[in-house]
Amino acid sequence: MPEDDMTAGLAMIRVKRAHEEPSPSDGFRILVDRLWPRGLTKNRLQLDVWVKEIAPSTELRRWYGHDPQKWREFKRKYFSELDANPGAVETLRSHLLSQSVVTFVFGSKEEKHNNAVALQTYFESLQ
Repeated sequence: MPEDDMTAGLAMIRVKRAHEEPSPSDGFRILVDRLWPRGLTKNRLQLDVWVKEIAPSTELRRWYGHDPQKWREFKRKYFSELDANPGAVETLRSHLLSQSVVTFVFGSKEEKHNNAVALQTYFESLQ
């Protein structure tokens, strides 16, 4: 399938900490972490879906440790993991095609250098 066909019509992607209040403007809320955010209930998160298989591997997450100096290398390694995981990418892409606004929900306290931000970059680069 041509790349243009694969990404045409993808939703606007936002990112938001799990500990922030859900909002109607979030649209379709997807938890993109492998681990459930500490101290939060399903009710509190108001998720539409949890796609944990899209998250970085445990090894990559531990290596990165939210060290901003490792950010570029983290993204490179994470994107390689995503490229090697077409099933998870397709699952997430199908949600992005069926919605107008999608919010990637993440548990990290680090708001600028986390897997949800990297994932947003990954999908936006496909458009």
